[in-house]
Amino acid sequence: MNIVTKTQIREYPLFSRGKVRDIYEIDPETLLIVTTDRMSAFDVIMHEPIPYKGVVLNQITLFWMEQFKDLVNNHLLATEVCDFPAKLAPYQADLEGRAVLVRKAKPLPIECIVRGYLTGSGFKDYQANGAVSGHKLPPGLVDAAKLDNPLFTPSTKADLGVHDENITVADAKSRIGDGLLRRIQDLSLAIYAKGRDLAATKGIIIADTKFEFGLDDKNILLIDEVLTPDSSRFWPAKHYVPGQAQPSFDKQFLRDWLVSTGWNKCAPPPTLPQEVIDQTRQKYVEAYELLTGEVLSLP
Repeated sequence: MNIVTKTQIREYPLFSRGKVRDIYEIDPETLLIVTTDRMSAFDVIMHEPIPYKGVVLNQITLFWMEQFKDLVNNHLLATEVCDFPAKLAPYQADLEGRAVLVRKAKPLPIECIVRGYLTGSGFKDYQANGAVSGHKLPPGLVDAAKLDNPLFTPSTKADLGVHDENITVADAKSRIGDGLLRRIQDLSLAIYAKGRDLAATKGIIIADTKFEFGLDDKNILLIDEVLTPDSSRFWPAKHYVPGQAQPSFDKQFLRDWLVSTGWNKCAPPPTLPQEVIDQTRQKYVEAYELLTGEVLSLP
């Protein structure tokens, strides 16, 4: 098992290379998704990888997709390298634990964010106008306040290097249509609720998260990553105190460090000290082990 910052698989065409994932086209219906150890924050890729972070993200996603298979179909076809095409065998050390074969789907042009707690960009929007994505909220809420009911707050899906932007439900409806929006809104809220309740039994608060869906013909598929430390805020329940910054098991630790440097959130990013790399990795591993109850064996 290797640390992987960038893959170079010659046998198949590169379909796309995102902030974290390299995707190859195996055939017209099948993609290979490789979750690398690249680290992004504020939509900027750091110079240094977080070793084996991609393995953690992939394994957490596989755990959640298994939990949610009664709620929504997903795009998974194969999760073990031994089940991949023979041409990929020479790349086993790069793919082990971090790659999946998936059914190709047409991604929806919005990201489906669910907020159970008011924090991050949602709290900033609330401070500015008392609402989040068109949802009017009561006055006096503090940072990290628990919401009475989780909110579906979609955002744009920006190109690499461009920041996503929160949009209203009405704006999302204009982009994908009322019927489809209602279906993915209901799915997003249902998946979040099930994940939140399971995580709560492990002492973890899932404050908010981001889901992505794709269409295979007319079928909705859950795609990309699911309830990972890259796409969610995980807080230890025993330390939760509203009105202040929360300790976390996710990339918020890295974001906080980056902000403390005075960085302007534009490329190039500052160099990450080794202790920040090590602590970020440990938070990701801890999230996996708490959620699954399994020890993750990494080099």
